[in-house]
Amino acid sequence: MKPQTKYHLFLLGLSLGLILTGWVALGLGPARLSFPLSPLQQKIFFGLRLPRIILTVLVGAALAVTGLLFQGLFRNPLADPYILGTSSGAALGATIAVLSGVNFKLLGLSARPFFAFAGALLATVLVYSFGRRRNRPAVTMMLLAGIAVSAFFSAVTALLLYFRQEEMGKIIFWQMGGFSYARWAEVKMVLPYVVGGFLYSRSLASELNLLLLGEEKAHQLGLAVFSFQHRIIFTASVLVAAAVSVSGPIGFIGMVAPHIMRLFLGPDHRMLLPVSALAGGLLLLLADTLARTILSPVELPVGVLTSFIGGPFFLYLLNKNRLAMK
Repeated sequence: MKPQTKYHLFLLGLSLGLILTGWVALGLGPARLSFPLSPLQQKIFFGLRLPRIILTVLVGAALAVTGLLFQGLFRNPLADPYILGTSSGAALGATIAVLSGVNFKLLGLSARPFFAFAGALLATVLVYSFGRRRNRPAVTMMLLAGIAVSAFFSAVTALLLYFRQEEMGKIIFWQMGGFSYARWAEVKMVLPYVVGGFLYSRSLASELNLLLLGEEKAHQLGLAVFSFQHRIIFTASVLVAAAVSVSGPIGFIGMVAPHIMRLFLGPDHRMLLPVSALAGGLLLLLADTLARTILSPVELPVGVLTSFIGGPFFLYLLNKNRLAMK
């Protein structure tokens, strides 16, 4: 089958899967819905479930695109915003914004996503700086730097919560990752950054393909490598900040979705970006639907569920790439 044909089939299949899963998810929950909807059911349908589903898909797409950008930047399938500490940085920034009570608008960005972006950018720059060896990303150093940065940022977050124990329960639950508080306000806040980040990422796809050849070869072919790497880091930080500011840190979606799509479609980022975004949205929607129904009426944090699935997958990839890491 031709690559373009396979690509369009995946686009169609993932889109239909997303629509079907969203329709099923709308009907699942402690409250049963029947048509025509009563006034109370309309509030549940339009005020709770529909914005939650849309927000879940947006966050899943943002994490998957970020994972793909990092995997292209580091040229390794182990790269993921959760593993690299970017999510921890964003979570720390968002926590600072919540605990400090700051409230402002800058370039249309409110305090929480702005602080989350600053934390995500700082974490990514630190990991990328420490994770390089001989002017190229080194997998072992990258992972160690990601673990160290993530641990440090998490420790700072825990210290802040220790001094603000009245906020501890709410923040800790949020840091497990979830969409219990998803409303239309969160959808409106995150939508422009996810859409804008995705569209800008599409414009970087051909350059990402060049980077797969190595920095030296990409430079010889006309790519301004240093500037391009900065654009990747900035774009990925925006996407992670938008996602984490509304859902908390959710692990492994950014690793799993792009990797699975790459297995089927190959390394061309022009194809991988759209299908990874759809796959990330679909995977997170499936996980969130399972998290809120498996023990109904008790709701599991979706971040816990994705870690249960993503942890073994990460170990599988780690084992698969162990020779390259020596």
